[in-house]
Amino acid sequence: MKSSYNKEPSITIRNWEHEAWSGYKAIGDTIEASIANKRKKKVIVVVECYPGVRQEEILEGLAVSLKPKMIVRSEEAALDPLEADRKVERYMSDDRVFGYMAPFNIDEFYQPDKVDKLRSKIAAIDNGIIVVIGFGASLIASGDVLIYADLARWEIQLRFRAKEMGNWRTSKREDDTLRLYKRGFFFEWRMADRLKRSLFDRIDYYLDSNSKNEPKMLSKQALFAGLSQTASQPFRLVPYFDPGVWGGTWLESNIDLPQKNHPYAWGFDGVPEENSLYFQYGSLRLEIPAINLVFFESIKLLGEKVYSRFGAEFPIRFDFLDTIGGQNLSLQVHPTTDYIREQFGMSYTQDESYYILDAAPGAEVYLGLKENIDPAAMITDLRKAQNGECTFPAKEYVNVYPAAKHDHFLIPAGTVHCSASGCMVLEISATPYIFTFKLWDWDRLGLDGLPRPVHVEHGAKVIQWNRTTEWTTSECVGQIEKVAEGEGWIEERTGLHELEFIETRRHWFSLPVIHESNGSVHMLNLIEGEEATVESPDGSFEPFVVRFAETFIVPASVSTYLIRPSGKSEGKTIGTIKAYVRA
Repeated sequence: MKSSYNKEPSITIRNWEHEAWSGYKAIGDTIEASIANKRKKKVIVVVECYPGVRQEEILEGLAVSLKPKMIVRSEEAALDPLEADRKVERYMSDDRVFGYMAPFNIDEFYQPDKVDKLRSKIAAIDNGIIVVIGFGASLIASGDVLIYADLARWEIQLRFRAKEMGNWRTSKREDDTLRLYKRGFFFEWRMADRLKRSLFDRIDYYLDSNSKNEPKMLSKQALFAGLSQTASQPFRLVPYFDPGVWGGTWLESNIDLPQKNHPYAWGFDGVPEENSLYFQYGSLRLEIPAINLVFFESIKLLGEKVYSRFGAEFPIRFDFLDTIGGQNLSLQVHPTTDYIREQFGMSYTQDESYYILDAAPGAEVYLGLKENIDPAAMITDLRKAQNGECTFPAKEYVNVYPAAKHDHFLIPAGTVHCSASGCMVLEISATPYIFTFKLWDWDRLGLDGLPRPVHVEHGAKVIQWNRTTEWTTSECVGQIEKVAEGEGWIEERTGLHELEFIETRRHWFSLPVIHESNGSVHMLNLIEGEEATVESPDGSFEPFVVRFAETFIVPASVSTYLIRPSGKSEGKTIGTIKAYVRA
């Protein structure tokens, strides 16, 4: 049976299709018309780029219409790669995965004397079109026309993997995709986002550069209209799926994914920092990093209380972990808040939970430590296993619980855990999603043929040794409590733990259920049933259809909404799970 899961959800943006263009000819002609309206002999077009944008493609595409008299590549004035490496080095560490959040702004990586030389070259031209392009182009000139060329984080990762590009301003040729990602995560993307946030009120056009030789462009007004509309209605992010060494078969068969050489392990459809949005303007669809919505509609999306606590950052994450027909995840632990702040510069940590969306017979979850174990002996055995001296006896140290469909396991930071084979996990967690300390990886290699990174020394410093069988069983397993019910519906609290800031509520319903935002953004998933429809009691947004396993977001600006079974689920009992920031 063909899956009903929508892998390409889009948001129809109303009334702005006349300010959306596709293809370099239409884009170039639009910019040329804007230049003509300025009636100036000399016009400077600035194309500010997110790191990873294909700059030469843009120059070649625009040259047909603009016929620039001069092209200025801004990065000619940037720091020499060796000097940039020295500047960034203390934030990178020798580790393949972890660095420290770098605080830089883009101007710190440009040389004032070289900037002045480029500006002098521009000043020497008294007529014609000058194009300035690069990551940092807006430092060279403010421009008569300012274009922002953007792309999604997932697309950057794909370009890393294809070896199309490396990191920005580095002398090191790096083939390890983990290290490429690390420098992006801890340095490049943070600096680029700071520039983006400071610049967007001045841009004239926004350029979607995700697809090779298929550019799309919006006016600033059309972009912000799309962001504003999206922050006023339920919506989905564009999902992506990735193979992994422990991957299973559930995602491929239930979400109708193309076959790969290795099974799918992860599914990401609830991570605004990584996922995209599709905006539909008439017949034209653009891809926009979802983080832009977080940056520029923060309060409407998150709610004032959440924004005051986290700033312009989306604090909740949903993703899939598929081990049905696959292997165990790595045995792991997440850092405490104090440790993640001190060691990595993050303000909060990766508390999480495993909601079991589906399970094979005999499925299990490892969670918490057994009573009366010797911590020193456990760390010694982990170190020996890391060095290849032995196989770590996980079941001697860690509790193993049976896992069934719709169980919910709560995992506060510092708790040793992993999903064993046989689980389809909907992971509900706080957003800092790369901070997993693998303690043991079951004697296997990664898909790149290298040992997967293990971080026993980090883990040893954050394991909460009092999280043993009695505590885990009473605090983290089966914590389901009915909190309300009415005709045709039941509401249950399933977690998270009181140490975690996320609250989850599960609804079983055959009739419409009313939800109140209570000042927080909501992230939900349809965990049972084929289809549901989200509606506005006052008609403030169009009815929104979701299907089984789809994650969706309801902004805090939507104060009240209802969800009802629809389609083939009409008249049946279905289920949702909802996460929000606890007041």
